[in-house]
Amino acid sequence: MIKYEKVHDLIKREKLDALLVMSPYNRRYLSNFTGSSGAVIITENEKYLISDFRYNAQAQNEAEDFEFVLQQKGLIDFIIKFLKEKNLKTVGFEGAHVNFNTYKAFAENFELIPLTNEVEKIRMFKTTDELELIKKACEIADESYEYILKYVQPGISEMQVKNELEGYMTKLGASGASFDTIVASGYRGALPHGVASDKIIEVGDMVTLDFGAYYKGYASDITRSFGVGEVSDEMEKIYDIVLESQLKSLDDIKNGMTGSEADKVARDIITSYGYGDNFGHSLGHGFGLEVHEGPALAKSSETILEENMCVTIEPGIYVDDVGGVRIEDDCLVTGKGLEKLTHSSKDLFII
Repeated sequence: MIKYEKVHDLIKREKLDALLVMSPYNRRYLSNFTGSSGAVIITENEKYLISDFRYNAQAQNEAEDFEFVLQQKGLIDFIIKFLKEKNLKTVGFEGAHVNFNTYKAFAENFELIPLTNEVEKIRMFKTTDELELIKKACEIADESYEYILKYVQPGISEMQVKNELEGYMTKLGASGASFDTIVASGYRGALPHGVASDKIIEVGDMVTLDFGAYYKGYASDITRSFGVGEVSDEMEKIYDIVLESQLKSLDDIKNGMTGSEADKVARDIITSYGYGDNFGHSLGHGFGLEVHEGPALAKSSETILEENMCVTIEPGIYVDDVGGVRIEDDCLVTGKGLEKLTHSSKDLFII
């Protein structure tokens, strides 16, 4: 598979005897193993998965391409013993995921090469199998949004909306929400990450709903804003500006752009209407096994967008004590631009 070719290229480039991966998402990505404890060791010619007796059968079933090694004592001590037995001396490790005590134990025994975010860079490029799971997670989100619009009414709390929405996603096959669902109504809409509270939804509120589903380990992430009963002229104006910037981004962003160039498409439109200071977050981010991963679509990002990356496009405007609007779609970068993976209506819906 292409991901293993890239791993082997990394091993050769860094002149490693072995690549050691212990973080849960990277371990799962490389091996398909979903257990909570273990390590992946990849050399030029071998792939090993180490875990304890709890996962004996599971590991061998899930990680078919790996030789399973049954852990006999503490994981760190066992990894050290195993690497020594295999005469693997130069070891690449995940610099962003290894704590000091673990680093110290390995450094006393091996030449360590920090490889911060190198596996994550490989993960940015989605395989056909990954895309099938991501698309299903997006379908669940779309269907759940259609359902929740029929449920929301004045007098219920944001928390009730969150619970109903997340319950419905699980009925559709999701293992759960891909992050803590945001339900921000009325003045709370000015909070970009206003997770659901006990606030009661009232007539005149604009409601921002940001949520996603996990489906077989892969995430979706969608945001829609809608009105309850009626919305003010100012909030309707803000909605139209955010929608204009989001649609322009969907049309103009393409492979070959940097993350900062992509961010600028939406930011320039919002700024032209005088709301530049009210768009405080980046335009988007990658998603897959994690709901937030590379690449970043941000002012400072020089990462180049390439085919088979998955990104969100989510401009927003937030005005303190008034409210906010964000509109977000999940997209696949293709050779022709962006392919939308979420398809919920973006017309301003009034309940």
